[in-house]
Amino acid sequence: QVQLVESGGGLVQAGGSLRLSCAASGLTFSGYSMGWFRQAPGKERDFVAAITWHNSIDYTDSVKGRFTISRDNAKNTVYLQMNSLKPEDTAIYYCAAAGTNYRLRVGLTYFYWGQGTQVTVSS
Repeated sequence: QVQLVESGGGLVQAGGSLRLSCAASGLTFSGYSMGWFRQAPGKERDFVAAITWHNSIDYTDSVKGRFTISRDNAKNTVYLQMNSLKPEDTAIYYCAAAGTNYRLRVGLTYFYWGQGTQVTVSS
């Protein structure tokens, strides 16, 4: 049974930092591309960042230069370091696993999803 478990969310002031983690089990982690998505209240789920199994990385424009995605295959974990947080970053953040390196900005590409972790940035 595949499980993705996010952690590290919380309440932070604007300009602050958080590091999200997503621990995977039940799958050959090194063979999957991993993505982070977020969903703000009343909005659709949006792509944030992705890292392929060979460490090619992509970010949505609004987080470039502020967020960093990384992975540790030995720990079956993907991370999202979030710096210079803004109130508009407030959302539930989800990690997801995909068995392909293509179309990683599209949610339907991903096979497995975590339950999400809340990030709230106060102004």
